[in-house]
Amino acid sequence: MTTAGPVPPGRRLVTIPISHYCEKARWALDRAGLAYREERHVQVVHRVAARRAGGGPTVPVLVAPEGLYPESAEILAYADRHADPARRLAPPATDSSAEMSAFERRLDDDLGPHARRWTYSRFLPLPDLAAAYNCAGVPAWERRAFPLAYPLVSAYIRRHLRVDAATTAESARAVGTAFDAIAERLSDGRRFLFGDAFTSADLTFASLAAAVLLPPEYGVPLPQPAELPPETAREVQTFRAHAAGAYALRLFREERRGSP
Repeated sequence: MTTAGPVPPGRRLVTIPISHYCEKARWALDRAGLAYREERHVQVVHRVAARRAGGGPTVPVLVAPEGLYPESAEILAYADRHADPARRLAPPATDSSAEMSAFERRLDDDLGPHARRWTYSRFLPLPDLAAAYNCAGVPAWERRAFPLAYPLVSAYIRRHLRVDAATTAESARAVGTAFDAIAERLSDGRRFLFGDAFTSADLTFASLAAAVLLPPEYGVPLPQPAELPPETAREVQTFRAHAAGAYALRLFREERRGSP
């Protein structure tokens, strides 16, 4: 949780506020009840901030008294180690632990990048909407400069993430495939992905799926379908109506909203 009260020295989370990988880290820290200061930056500037914090070119990066954690999965594990036992995300050491870790890695490596590419493809042509939602909590100079730098930022994102018509169509199919696999896993009636308890697998899936679902309970405000062009709004509603999308939205309502 980003708090105004005392924050342990050095515990700060460097983010792009709208990033779904950053939401994964933020949610894990919030669930564990760990106080931290979130340092938010817009795209491109985030690379400098991440390196200054001791990480690589990507965010999130957590600087904590115990060390540096430059990946969302590492931050999730760190938060879970410091959580009250009743709030832990990891299951007891069982045969499913290795399966769950591999499951989360696949989400990080597949669903995450494809959902991100689809989202940028739909929002990069909307500079006013991007300026309204992309800059939540960033330094004032970044917020002022963002509209002026938007053509360069947009070009950088398109090139860096390979955002074009062909790759976006591929990513939409990949998100659909990932959603189908989640729905199949849940089809036996289980309440969560790995049984009866909310785990890091559920948090990871919901966070990364949020890029195409735009849940209202996200850690920063996101545009809702009524604000989007009709075609994009229909696509978001289709993702939301999918069994896996509906599942992720339930997790945001029941688990994210209730984070300390």
